[in-house]
Amino acid sequence: MPRVLTMQRATVTVSERAGYFARLKEKERHYVAANCRFWVFEESALLGAFVEFVEADDVETLSAAHASAPERPRDPKRIYSQVEI
Repeated sequence: MPRVLTMQRATVTVSERAGYFARLKEKERHYVAANCRFWVFEESALLGAFVEFVEADDVETLSAAHASAPERPRDPKRIYSQVEI
């Protein structure tokens, strides 16, 4: 079954980092409860540059999770579908 995901970039200053991580924990709780997977990666060479990924098994689940998220993504309709290679 193809999976779907969205991604969002964030740049966070050192002084904003603790608040950002608190928001990430809230997002993670939300997405896990909505049957999605949530990952965050930080660029190795640029501290504070993050990419957030939300993945689900189908578009409907992902769209519903974004619609009720504590912090709405900037572009929730930009959904990527896994392709067979």
